[in-house]
Amino acid sequence: MLCVCAIAFAQQKNQYVKLETPQGWCVIKLYNETPVHRDNFIKLVKSHYFDATTFNRILKNFVIQGGDPDSLYEKGRTLKPEQKWIAPEFVDSLYHRRGVVAMGRDNNPIESSFTTQIYIVDGKTYTDEELDAIEKKYNVHLTDAQRQAYRTVGGIPRLDHHYTVFGDIVKGMDLIDKITAVKVDKAGNPDTPVWMKITLLTPKQAEKILK
Repeated sequence: MLCVCAIAFAQQKNQYVKLETPQGWCVIKLYNETPVHRDNFIKLVKSHYFDATTFNRILKNFVIQGGDPDSLYEKGRTLKPEQKWIAPEFVDSLYHRRGVVAMGRDNNPIESSFTTQIYIVDGKTYTDEELDAIEKKYNVHLTDAQRQAYRTVGGIPRLDHHYTVFGDIVKGMDLIDKITAVKVDKAGNPDTPVWMKITLLTPKQAEKILK
């Protein structure tokens, strides 16, 4: 029998955003299974918060990170109302395959997310032997679906259940390759700023663009 929350998630329509950068654009579906992260992200998108930020850390075969950098969350700083930590929302069916969008954080013990820091997973593909080693090293169990995704699509399995995933790219996946192709320094900082503009799509806009 499905629980009430599962039925509610199944009945609720997903919301979508369009992410634009100098390299192109993509459409991201937001997960209903992580409602606190979803609603926080939508609130920031509506206020155009991310439009004043960039993708400041671009690491090919790992992640494209943007929003507020880690330095804005250092101890002793006075944070804006939007800058805070929220409790993690780990869901077994949501994992770090290539193209998913998740929320960043520092090494806090309860793994709370930074509300204004996001990243897109690039990652890489893995062999079964490599996945076996990850399960043993990080004391995790990867489902058949996860293993299939990490063997074929790729991702970052070691981040599962440590960082909250709240969306994924459903159109324009090639944007990842375009952004990770930009010139960066050893720390992943791009030579030329990679700005972003994120827009919440109406149901009609999403339907039209996803056709």
